[in-house]
Amino acid sequence: MTVDVYGDPSGPAIVVIPGAMANAEAWGHFARRLEGWPTVAVMNRRGRRPSGPLTDAYGFATELADASAVIRECGDVRALFGWSYGGLIALHLANSLPLPHLIAYEPIMAPFGESALLELSKLHAMRDADGSVETALLRVTGMNADEVASVRSDSQTWRYLRSLGRTIYPETLALNNAPKESELGALASRVDLIIGERNRGRPPYGTSFADVKRNSPRAILHQLSGAGHLAHVEDPDALATLVSELGAQARGSGVPGMSAR
Repeated sequence: MTVDVYGDPSGPAIVVIPGAMANAEAWGHFARRLEGWPTVAVMNRRGRRPSGPLTDAYGFATELADASAVIRECGDVRALFGWSYGGLIALHLANSLPLPHLIAYEPIMAPFGESALLELSKLHAMRDADGSVETALLRVTGMNADEVASVRSDSQTWRYLRSLGRTIYPETLALNNAPKESELGALASRVDLIIGERNRGRPPYGTSFADVKRNSPRAILHQLSGAGHLAHVEDPDALATLVSELGAQARGSGVPGMSAR
């Protein structure tokens, strides 16, 4: 597994965990715009080159072990940021590992994409990357046929999504098999949850976010104006500004392990 590091490789860090159908490179602009952490480490999770592939032993526990390894390697981790599936990974990690600050953008949890698992399993067995991406967009993300056709007409975007086709079924299965916890993020000193304005109260992301919020009773809720699920693509500057502000609030409130810069 590789990690893209921005800034001082040995400074106080924020670790970024991207979600499904995204690699570390897609989070580069966001990472470069973050302020308040000398080091920004973006995980390039398994299944995303040049990281290695998912193995037959892959499961949700694999994600927790990988994230824990990155935190140990970074040393002085002041915050953990997760997006979508990455947000769920971060929240579960904070049930076993004390963290000063946890921020998650539209984290998802079971049941999410559960109805598409059988079809995705068949497509995965056939190594049908195009079919896997199309099914995920239609039956998991909630796009309509015209929207999927528009995405498919952009050859660069489709090639990027297709490169992640082999991860879609295993990751959807893993997130639906994640342990059921009475509270998420229990060992984090502060938990901030962010939802995009366009998704609030709307399936699939807004309703799954509401499930996560119910299971994170100490979390502080925030809304990113005008944003959807792909805020890191649509408006990475606005997302980075909000995350940086939350980091400053945590440092200013004296969260254990945090220090003003």
